Amino acid sequence: MKKLMICRHGKSYWGDASLTDHERPLAKRGLRDAPMMAKRAHANHIIPEKILTSDALRAKMTAAFYLESYEKLDIPYEISPNLYMSSVKEHLNEVKKTSDKIDTLFIFGHNPALTQLINSFGEKLDNLPTAAVFGFKFDVDHWKDITQANATFWMYDYPKNLSTKTS
Repeated sequence: MKKLMICRHGKSYWGDASLTDHERPLAKRGLRDAPMMAKRAHANHIIPEKILTSDALRAKMTAAFYLESYEKLDIPYEISPNLYMSSVKEHLNEVKKTSDKIDTLFIFGHNPALTQLINSFGEKLDNLPTAAVFGFKFDVDHWKDITQANATFWMYDYPKNLSTKTS
């Protein structure tokens, strides 16, 4: 069984026109929501065995809050430029390169590709909100074999979800 957690970066800062899109950091709301979502996942015993993130600053900042939440577990962390401004196919290629020793992978990136990735696995979502997470389980032993046919909805959470509690 493989588990994929698709994580959108927190709300980004648009207040400095001199920054490129790639250089934009998290906004105040992103700095609030990203650590909250990391703590919520941890409190619900959703544990990554590897974190893979886009190389854009806002995605790396979001992933860093998850690394901090799981710091005692020494989670492997990788930055990939292939998760920035890329297609669903490119996202899948990155995921499918994951070692089969890893059963639970968290990827951090951007819309519209993340919403499209979720839809490609058979779930209907109009928009993955900032700082939201969406998970799938795949009834396979190898990452290279993940498809819509073996994907099962696992979980969905987002900052304004009032039904989620953390301890």
